[in-house]
Formats: sequence, structure tokens, C-alpha cells
Amino acid sequence: MNALPSTHADPAVAATYPVMELFHTVQGEGLFSGQAACFIRLAGCDVGCAWCDVKESWDASAHPRRSAADLAAEAASQPARIVVVTGGEPLMHDLRPLTDALRARGLRTHLETSGTHPLTGDWHHVCFSPKKFKPPVPGFHQHADELKVIVVNRHDLGWADTHAALVRPGCTCFLQPEWDRREAVMPLIVERVKADPRWRISLQIHKTLNIP
Repeated sequence: MNALPSTHADPAVAATYPVMELFHTVQGEGLFSGQAACFIRLAGCDVGCAWCDVKESWDASAHPRRSAADLAAEAASQPARIVVVTGGEPLMHDLRPLTDALRARGLRTHLETSGTHPLTGDWHHVCFSPKKFKPPVPGFHQHADELKVIVVNRHDLGWADTHAALVRPGCTCFLQPEWDRREAVMPLIVERVKADPRWRISLQIHKTLNIP
């Protein structure tokens, strides 16, 4: 007698995501800057930062869908043991099947998000980068292992302090100059870090060194 087909599909195979790119590189920002990492850039974003440098990621329908299992297999084939899920805004998607598939292969799961949607997935590290264009969901600050605030002008420094007051103890706080404004705002950031050692400076070293 032939066995009946299973009605329970493997979540890692059934779950698919719109993927702009998957690439092996060096983390260029924040707490893990300078370390090898595999990036999975998911498409779809409802935040719309004016200075975003990957606006082609905003339209999820413009990118092919890939299964969590397929993404985890490709990520595991790279030397890096850190996998950074970014966007777009990755939390527009249910990320639990993806993190389960990555963890099953022994990979560290890192998330980069603006926190505008509830947290899904099982993460080793959450980098929370709030944006003025759309506020985070209430309570998201407590998920952050790393707070990274992009600084465009002096007003952003005070705005950054309001977010730093809401993160949990042990969260590492970074001020990062917006790339096209870095020469103008870096003196402001340096003075703030000197005055308030709670803050550190994050630089986009991958852009400085032309690392793809």
C-alpha cells in the first residue's frame, strides 16, 4: 500500500521570501564591524528613508522568492558563520522559518531592522536602527542588542537620546553619520561621544574600503 502524502510541509521549504541578494562580505557597521558575514537582503520596505542606498529593495514584487531552506543552504556554503538578515525591512515577513533553518546549520542569526513590525524569528543579535519616517512598534527597544542611530543633523542627536533611554541595560549604542553628510555631522558626533560615553561611533567601513 502506498503511503499517503504528508499534509505537513517542511516549514523551511514551504516558507519563501522575496530576496534581492545574498552575498558573502565583511560586516561594515556596528558592533560586529570587520567580521566576515553572509548577508541575506530581503525585499519589501514600508519605511521609505529618503537617504536609503538600496531603494531597489523596496518593491518586494520585483525580486524572486526563495525558500528558507534554500537560503540557509547557500549561506552555510560560505565560510562566514554569521548570517545578517537585512532589507528593505525584513520584519515585514515572518522570519521564524528562516532563523530555524539557519540555526539548524549552526549559523549565527543577526537581524538589522527599523523595528516597525513585531519581532519574529530566533536571533543571536538584533541591531535596531529606528527611523523618523516610521516609528517602531511599542516595546521593540527591549529586543535590541545594538542601537544604531543614523545622524543627518544636530537634531538627530537629541532624538537618539530618546531611544537610548528605552533600550535594556547592556545594549550597545552607536551614532552613525549618514554617508553623504558624514563630513558635516562627524564633528557633532565626536563631541557627543566625548560628552556621553554611553555612545560609540559606527562608520560604514565597507564604503570607505570599497568592499562589496
